[in-house]
Amino acid sequence: MEIEITRAVELTPQQAHMLDLHSFLNILNVLEGELQLLGLGADDTQGVAPALLVADTIKNSLTEGTLDRDWTKRLDQLERITWACVNRLREKHGELLSAPGAVESVGNIQSVLRVLHVRADEYIARQAGPQAWIPHSIARLQDNFQNFLAAVERNSKGRYRIIFNIAAQEERDYVVNLKIESLHGDSIVMPPVMQDIFRDLIANARKYTRPGGVITAGLYEDDRQLHLVVEDNGVGIPPNELEKVVEFGYRGSNVRHLPTKGAGFGLTKAYLLTKILGGRMWIRSVLEAGTRITIIIPKPG
Repeated sequence: MEIEITRAVELTPQQAHMLDLHSFLNILNVLEGELQLLGLGADDTQGVAPALLVADTIKNSLTEGTLDRDWTKRLDQLERITWACVNRLREKHGELLSAPGAVESVGNIQSVLRVLHVRADEYIARQAGPQAWIPHSIARLQDNFQNFLAAVERNSKGRYRIIFNIAAQEERDYVVNLKIESLHGDSIVMPPVMQDIFRDLIANARKYTRPGGVITAGLYEDDRQLHLVVEDNGVGIPPNELEKVVEFGYRGSNVRHLPTKGAGFGLTKAYLLTKILGGRMWIRSVLEAGTRITIIIPKPG
């Protein structure tokens, strides 16, 4: 069953703020979790306390305001203090930090910090022209999305892999078929916020698809409009809830029992931003067969 989503969604100012910045809070939560694991593994939780304090301070500032260029300086400070803590732990507990779990945590910390920088750059560029259509390097976008998926995989702690070639798929691997194309060749012209929408929808598809599943995601720009499609072979959405899933914080009745780290904002954000950009959104879903999200945004002028 496929329907076009047309319902009105109203947000309070606080909900709108949470929708705008929730991904940064989620990433900072992941960073804090990895730092805590590293401290516990070295039996030295005080060794990571300075980095945890800075991360918590940044989280508090985000709940009270928005990102600005000064936030980049805070992020640089967080990165410096984090690596200072890691290096001190290495000096004091070298053998413990050579253990596989500690090495994995350090790799995850590096990945999370890289993702934070990318997201901050995207957000600041978006604030400068939230609805402006600007060129993006397709190669860089592909790299950003693959780095994001690599970070998701690392955060799974070995529960699954995310790969990009179905011929290499094993039992608990997700296969992601990711394609970005444009009539402009090496670049695609679109509002910067489309990166958020694309990433959130891919993350949602992974979340509600069991390991071993396949996710197909595409962005395509032609002369008239931008096309976005994300499709999975996951658990699907109950037919009578297809429009409800764009409500703030709503999760399908068939997945509420599943433990997830998200807050149910992905589809809400995608739908509201689509409407702001004058676009249309469709959802096709079959229980236990999968879901397909289609968004079309007309080009201005």
